[in-house]
Order: sequence, then C-alpha cells, then structure tokens
Amino acid sequence: MSGFGHYDQTAQALEREIRRRGIAIGLDWSDTARLRTLAREALSCTAECRIGLLRHPDYMERRKGELFALSELMLVTMRQSAQIGVHTHGGPAWKAFGRALYEEAENLPAHAAAPSLP
Repeated sequence: MSGFGHYDQTAQALEREIRRRGIAIGLDWSDTARLRTLAREALSCTAECRIGLLRHPDYMERRKGELFALSELMLVTMRQSAQIGVHTHGGPAWKAFGRALYEEAENLPAHAAAPSLP
C-alpha cells in the first residue's frame, strides 16, 4: 500500500514520544488506577488547559501537557487512517493510555462527552 506508510511511521514516532513523556512523569504503564486518573484529567482538560500545561513552569506539568497533546495527535492519526481503510495502532504505552482514555470517556455523562479524546 504505497503512500500509506506515513500513518505507521507517525504512530511509531508518537508512541516513542508518549513513552518518553510517561517515563518523565514516572508512569508505570501497568498502573491502571493512575492511568485512569490521568485519563480523567486529560478528558476534562480543555484546549486552554492544555496550553496552560504546556507553558507551565513546572517540568512535570509541561510533560503531562505534552502527553495530552501527543495523545490527541495519536487519535487524529488513527482516525484519519481509518477513514481511508488503513489500520494503524500504537505500541504498549499508547494502548495502556488509550484504553484508560476510552474507559474514562465511557463514564462521562452523555452531555459532557466530547466528540474526540482528549
């Protein structure tokens, strides 16, 4: 499938950066409780909130903001590839955080559910 390889490359690059941000904030990818807490925060964080995190003077808060932004990029990449019939997936770090995002999104009230995660 010539021409569609960039989705896989993008997902791999995003996985690498998601993993790095997770390491930077001390995430254990098997700690589902912490991932769910972080996912709840990501889902409730508006665009202004993410910008605030990205500009925050605290290193850990900036890395968390970067994790939220990278997650959004991963979701966009996966959505775009699916629209043309290409199956794209991330690695273990994304799967762990993505699962937490979807599980937390299912718990949101119907009126609060956002059209996209995070």
